[in-house]
Amino acid sequence: MIVDDRVAHGEHDDSTGPLVTELLEEAGFIVDGTVAVEGEVVGIRAALNTAVIGGVDLVVTVGGTGVSPRDVTPDATQGVLDRPIAGIAEALRASGLAAGAVDAGISRGLVGVSGSTLVVNLAGSRSAVRDGMATLSALVPYVIEQLSGLDEA
Repeated sequence: MIVDDRVAHGEHDDSTGPLVTELLEEAGFIVDGTVAVEGEVVGIRAALNTAVIGGVDLVVTVGGTGVSPRDVTPDATQGVLDRPIAGIAEALRASGLAAGAVDAGISRGLVGVSGSTLVVNLAGSRSAVRDGMATLSALVPYVIEQLSGLDEA
């Protein structure tokens, strides 16, 4: 899900959505689609809830995680999460900052579980997305396996 008023209104080309899709597919995930939403709590929360109710394993949001008044993705996400996973969010910030993605380092992005869906907020720059997806590639399959109960055998 891309959180950007300009992309949602067709005023700006989305370069991060295709990048997330490409990186997820390279990691072996099947991507059902990309949705662009305006940077409003209600719209973001509705899109997240739709994905969770639809039973997807993973939702990755891109954008709207900073400190400006318009950055409301974490605020919307918090209302959807059943359980936060602070360690992954901190890993994304630390690795992003180490890689030079300042927006990742100051991101307020959250990671957590809603129902049986893992929800991840990434900062909006291409470098934050690339680094974030590299950090997530080892963690996401493990979390999804735990959520599906496959680790109980």
